[in-house]
Amino acid sequence: MTEKKIIAVVGSTGEQGGSVARALLADGEFAVRALTRNVESDAAKELAALGAEVVAADLYDVDSLRRAFDGAYGAYLVTPFFTHLSAAKEMEEVTNLVEAAKGVRHVVWSTLEDTREVISLDDDRMPTLDEKYKVPHFDVKGGEADALFEQAGLPTTYVRMSFYWNNLLRDLAPRRNQEGTLELSLPMGESKISGLAGEDIGKAIVSVLKRPETIGHTIGLGTEHLTGQQVAEAFSDVLGEAVRYEPMSHNDFRALGFPAAAELGNMFQYYTEFDTHILPRRDAELTREIVPTWLTLKDFLALHRAEITIG
Repeated sequence: MTEKKIIAVVGSTGEQGGSVARALLADGEFAVRALTRNVESDAAKELAALGAEVVAADLYDVDSLRRAFDGAYGAYLVTPFFTHLSAAKEMEEVTNLVEAAKGVRHVVWSTLEDTREVISLDDDRMPTLDEKYKVPHFDVKGGEADALFEQAGLPTTYVRMSFYWNNLLRDLAPRRNQEGTLELSLPMGESKISGLAGEDIGKAIVSVLKRPETIGHTIGLGTEHLTGQQVAEAFSDVLGEAVRYEPMSHNDFRALGFPAAAELGNMFQYYTEFDTHILPRRDAELTREIVPTWLTLKDFLALHRAEITIG
């Protein structure tokens, strides 16, 4: 029997990497090597029970990453920006991943674009963060990290992500106002946002890994481009109760005060004001082709109905 090619999955116990690891295990064509800092975590044990080889690796320890990538055909690389909110740390993580992945035959890198392509640092419509970024978790990837893969000569497919519908289940779920009406307060104005279900990310990456012809190319994922009103209607259908869309201003979102409020407020402003720049870079038709079982937002919310947390 031919031995399965190994795919090493970074961040395998997180939202994105976990989706990729589970989708690879469900598909069965590849062997899965799940990288994690804590092999004793419940999420790591769950992956092991599903058939993954779980190995310890740290994004700040290049030798541990090299050992984890040794003998792997492919690797899925993602960085956990929102665990530290540091552009400098993300660049350190990417630099280490690029160094350790030399020798891997198909690298899939989870990336985003540089927002400064369309909004300069001296544009005061949104604040500049860390003196040189508008949306750091976008700008580091698109403006600095992507080039490292090319400079290193790594055989890379660049996959641009979209908004995860999973974010709508908790912090961005509808809230009940003083009158008892459910309101959805996405800071999106009347613009459309490109999104997809977390589980569909994994399915898309499986398809990409089976297509070596994608190496050297950028693929933008997004199964649907929806307005805030359309998102509210999907919630209404699933909850069986009217949900009113009441968009929040970007300044009000930035003023919410949680650690990533300014970062995410800028992100939503980028989504809103530059949708004609963003949406064509997320090919819904292509995403649906490589994920034939993709979930509509309504189907996703119905599947995760028990997880929707109404405030």
